[in-house]
Formats: sequence, C-alpha cells, structure tokens
Amino acid sequence: MSNVFHAPFTVAGTQTGQTSSRIATEWHTRPMDERFLSLQEMIDFKRRDSQNLRSSIVDTHDLEVIGDIDENNPRHGSVMVSYRDGNGEGLRRPTHWSMGQLAQLSGAPAAYLRDLPAPLAADCIQWGLRHNRSREQVKAYAGPAGTHLRAMTGPDYGRIQDLELLEPIQRLVEESGGRWKIPGRLLNWAGDRMTYDPEAPVTLESTSLFASDRDVFVFLVDDRNPIEVGRLPNGEPDLVFKGFYAWNSEVGSKTAGIAGFYLRGVCNNRLLTGIQDFQEIRIRHTKYAPDRFAAEARPALADFARSGARSFIETTQAAKAAEIAHDKDTQLKFLTRRGGMSQRLATAALSRHLSEEGCEMRTVWDAAQAITAVARDIPHQEDRVTLERKAGELLAAVA
Repeated sequence: MSNVFHAPFTVAGTQTGQTSSRIATEWHTRPMDERFLSLQEMIDFKRRDSQNLRSSIVDTHDLEVIGDIDENNPRHGSVMVSYRDGNGEGLRRPTHWSMGQLAQLSGAPAAYLRDLPAPLAADCIQWGLRHNRSREQVKAYAGPAGTHLRAMTGPDYGRIQDLELLEPIQRLVEESGGRWKIPGRLLNWAGDRMTYDPEAPVTLESTSLFASDRDVFVFLVDDRNPIEVGRLPNGEPDLVFKGFYAWNSEVGSKTAGIAGFYLRGVCNNRLLTGIQDFQEIRIRHTKYAPDRFAAEARPALADFARSGARSFIETTQAAKAAEIAHDKDTQLKFLTRRGGMSQRLATAALSRHLSEEGCEMRTVWDAAQAITAVARDIPHQEDRVTLERKAGELLAAVA
C-alpha cells in the first residue's frame, strides 16, 4: 500500500490521530547554546564535556562540605565539596543541579539551603550526610579538583552516558543514507488537510537536537518517505511517516528513554500532529540501568528505525475493518467498557466523531478517532495523554 509521493505532501488535519507537545516543550525552553544542527556537533560537544568526568563511590565520612562566605553579602558565598577519587583529592564546586542533589541526600530542602549563608548551608549538608545512616556512601560525578561537581547521587545510581545514546543514533542515520533527519514543517493549516514540506530549511530556530551539560534530547523523522495507510474522507491518500525521539541525563535530571511512532506533521513550534502507534521505553537510572538500556532500548530503536511499515498498515486496515457497533447504545457500551471512558465523555466522543468525520462510529478505527478527538478538549496534559493512550490500546488489541 506504500506508493511514491512528491513533496510537499498533503496530510490529514488535526482530526486524525493524537497531538503531542513533547517536542514543542523542548523547542520552547532551550536556549540557543543548547541547540545543534547535526548529531556530530552534539557528539563532539558531549565528548569534550565529559572527557575528564569520573564516577566515584565516596564514604560520607570522608567527604567534606565547606562554605565560603562573601564578606560583602553574607547571604551569598559558595559551597565546595572535597573528597578523593581517581582524579585526586581537592575541592569541587557543585552546579545548581548537584547542589539540589546534595540537599536531597542530606535530607534538607534545597530552596532553604540556598537562602542560608554558605557556611551554615555547608554545615547542614555535612551533618545530614554523615548522620543519615541510609547515606553512608554516595556516588560523585566530577572532573579533577577545581572543576564542577556535576552530580551527587546514591551509590546504586546506574549512569547511562549521553554518548551511549547519541552514538547508536548516529550509526542509524548513517546506515539509512540520511533518511532519518531533523523534521521539516507544516506550511499551512487548512481544516481537515494540511501541507507538509520535508525540505524546509533547518536552523537553530527550528532544530530538534538539544544538549546541555545536564541532558540530551533528539527528535528525528523519516519524512521524505511517507506511507499511505488509507484514504481520507475526500478520497485523497492518508499519509504518515515515521519518527522517534530519545532522551537521557547522565547526571540524573531525567530518565533515559526512546519513543517511536507514526505522525502526519510537525508545525513551526514543533507540535506533532496525527500521531499513531506510539510506543515508548523508559529506563530509570537504577543499579542495572546501563544493562537494561543495552538490552532493551537500543535494539528497540534499531528495530523500529529499520523495519518496514507493513505491520502498522495491517493494524490500521484491521482496525478499519473491525466493526463494533450499529446503534448508539452499543457504541456507548464499547467506549465505556473497552475504551474506559465515562458516560459523559463517551457521549461527547460520539458527537465529535459525527461532526468531524461525517458518519457515525462503526469500527475500532472510528472509536480510536473519536477518543482522540474528544481528548483534544482536555486542558490538563496528563489527563489528555491518559485518554489518548486508551485509543492506542484499542488499536493494539486489534493487532
């Protein structure tokens, strides 16, 4: 069912599939110095950044926290941490992030400590670390003495290096001959149809590659090769393309993970539209996190990136063929029992499907579209995503 199409592509409007602001949030919050135009630039940056960083298990009784007061402003000053590791012994200055981790390990509120004179804050952290019996050891992540302390975690923290995420992604891009790329953008929003240009110029304003000394985030698409998964109500082909995003923080500010899906468009502010078949792997940085990442996440990404679209097309066709209801009572029962919706939401979903699609809900595919349509009205993101996942579960059940 896959044919050759020529860019720019006409794709379905926001009525079909889910929307996601996940990439838009990254795009909106990242300063220019955390944006990159290529994976190689990101890898070079992370290699330089992490070149001399080491993880070390430190006994809290051998760790000294020192506060240096600012005579001109007693409420300011600096907190330093001293310990011995493979880089030698000496003082490291906590970053804003690792200061928060130190506060958490010591059992004190970070906001409170930051408002204290540095010597007093250091004493509070020192006491908490040494006398909290559950914290006899910590794991430090830093460069040589005189540099910043990047992270301070529990001893069982399983660090996945940012490069362990970026380098396999770069290999996938190279092996694909450049098919996987930074996305283009939607050129217009015309009701139930939109125009998507995969060749829109990529700049620091529009990139989807982000990295800092705290984390990395990558979003790539195969948007020059759309896949026809059916027909729109007007008879035109319903086109989707593959995309994935991956993220990690080697200092513990977030989990590691990979999400793969099919989508229909990416707008200027990196809002994703028409998402279907969303699949995600999240890995917390527990003791065996590096092993889990190697065993699960990287192979899953490779399988998704290299696989054809046949299984997705077959699932879509099956959902469109699976009839479930011929009257309103049966439709409502399906949405409440199988879709997990309340009677109020189910009624709203039926009404929305009728108004947007021009027909009543008959199939599993219709039910999924009805659920995602009414989910767009939910202002709270977590509740909206929960409801959208129910639509995905219905399609997965058909598969």
